[in-house]
Amino acid sequence: MVPLRYNVRSLFVRKVTTFATALGIALVVFVFAGALMLNEGVNRAVQSSARPDNVIVLRKGSDNELSSGFPQANLALLGTPSQAAKGKGTVIGEIVVVVTAERVGGDGAISNITVRGMPEEGREFHGVTLVSGTWPKPGTDEAIIGRGINGRFLDPSGSGKVIEPGGSLDLKRNRPLRIVGVFEASGSTYEAEVWGDIDVIRKHLGREGIYSSARVRLASAADFDAFKDTIERDPQLSVKVQREADYLASQSEQIAGLLTGMGIALAFLFSLAAIIGAVITMNAAVANRTREIGTLRALGFGKAAILFSFLFEAVLLSMLGAAIGSLLVLGLTRVSFPVMNFQTFSEIVITFAISPGVFIAALIFSIGMGLLGGLVPAIRAARISPVEAMRG
Repeated sequence: MVPLRYNVRSLFVRKVTTFATALGIALVVFVFAGALMLNEGVNRAVQSSARPDNVIVLRKGSDNELSSGFPQANLALLGTPSQAAKGKGTVIGEIVVVVTAERVGGDGAISNITVRGMPEEGREFHGVTLVSGTWPKPGTDEAIIGRGINGRFLDPSGSGKVIEPGGSLDLKRNRPLRIVGVFEASGSTYEAEVWGDIDVIRKHLGREGIYSSARVRLASAADFDAFKDTIERDPQLSVKVQREADYLASQSEQIAGLLTGMGIALAFLFSLAAIIGAVITMNAAVANRTREIGTLRALGFGKAAILFSFLFEAVLLSMLGAAIGSLLVLGLTRVSFPVMNFQTFSEIVITFAISPGVFIAALIFSIGMGLLGGLVPAIRAARISPVEAMRG
């Protein structure tokens, strides 16, 4: 086996080509890891707010809260099964609508803001935290805004005021909600919403006595199947029951797949260029070290040893690129951006999220590029005749 320090030394001797190839691989790793982080960010956004013992109830036949609706009288029936947790705030009804608003500094660009009406117990049910300002007073037109959209939209009333604490959001003409605070929700999609009192919002919208959805906390997550069977069999309700985590995941699977797919496709295209760069670099190394290879063969190193040596050198090169790319991709954790979720017709704010799995996948991907790029030059090196190499 050829000493490994031989390969390390050869990389340092060819500093310029080594760095150029490693930088190309680093770019691919950056894009590939960024796509994985994006997918991780979407998953965390939709899953971080969901407890395993929470369920959501929608009207039968509805795919989301915007298209759902059932009478207020049905809410009390949802807490009667033995599987439902008992106590105040374990069953909450909500009303959900979207409002179109212009982005701040967006040259007229518009998007949708989700407005959620809920009882006072809703904020504790969802486990959100106040960042600034105050909580809305029950029964008033006060509302609180998620930090993901704080200061990013203009009031639809045309006043030119920004939707932020001290500002307002007009639900309908002359039906404003006064923003009094900002909340955070562990980076979940709730941070792109505006929350207010359910009775006030329903009155503004002319939808008194109607809920879009209900959340129910179970006594145990294991009780889901029994609760679902009990509720869905009740002819008075005509609703369907889902685990909250499953519902939230289903609402973003299309946008998550689209964003991740685009990132991986771009990484694949870049990887072809990186593999070509690795092939050129390793071919140049073989051409410049023909006599060295001949000497190694004359010393008794077989074809397999030479093949492994050059493959190892290519892997070292790819690992160097992976290290650089991984360091660069850490900067994405500070980046967030809004996207339109076409399943819910509302905007969500996505943050690049890191996890050990992202680094592991990026390392495996880069090693794969190194092996593919180094295989042909390694075979070429292994086939060099020691006699012809020494004569050259």
